[in-house]
Amino acid sequence: MKIFAISDLHLSIASNKPMDIFGGNWHGYLEKIEHSWNELVSEDDLVLLAGDLSWGMTLEEAKPDIEFLKRFKGKKIIIRGNHDGFWWKSISNVRNALPYGTYALQNDAMRIGNVTIAGSRGWQTPEKEWTAENTDDKKIYDRELIRMEMSLQHMQKIKQEGDLLIAMIHYPPYNTRMHESPFTLLFEKYGVHKVVYGHLHGKSVRPFFHEKNGIQYYLTSCDKLGNKLALIRGE
Repeated sequence: MKIFAISDLHLSIASNKPMDIFGGNWHGYLEKIEHSWNELVSEDDLVLLAGDLSWGMTLEEAKPDIEFLKRFKGKKIIIRGNHDGFWWKSISNVRNALPYGTYALQNDAMRIGNVTIAGSRGWQTPEKEWTAENTDDKKIYDRELIRMEMSLQHMQKIKQEGDLLIAMIHYPPYNTRMHESPFTLLFEKYGVHKVVYGHLHGKSVRPFFHEKNGIQYYLTSCDKLGNKLALIRGE
């Protein structure tokens, strides 16, 4: 089973919010993703989508975007991004809306083959120490840390010996200098092997691949990947 990843598709099939207003990387991007997916992925493979799937404001508005995934091969796992927060309110309702072979993680984990995947949204890591001006952000950050640890604890319960352990998070787990953070320390504590994240677009200096303290980190925003799926693990 190969594992691929791509994130931040920002679909708007029902809400008509085109992405090409954000620059040339977005011209025809869905067609490029579809071509890459069809070329690379088989039914036995796994594709990780680390947030911001849809611009939808309600679940009904997001359903055509969710249904868009049906046309593609492989099993798919999605997590919530910051823009998904409008339509992704109830995890049970989201899961009921998903097509066969598509799964949603929210503060939990699942096992497919010899791979165990945990996932939660996360929050922006500050460049410096928290200050009085960003106490609201710190509250959200601390809450997201708890949720990620819940996911990783679930991973520990269901994993089996020899499993590849992957964490999915929408926000970057560290700052622009890729310093150690509470999130990276959590991943190390629970023995995660690979981390897939997104959220970043445009001229971000962060590389697609980065290894830190033995963990491999992948930035998978579709425009950063040239609108092609990234291979996270071969056969």
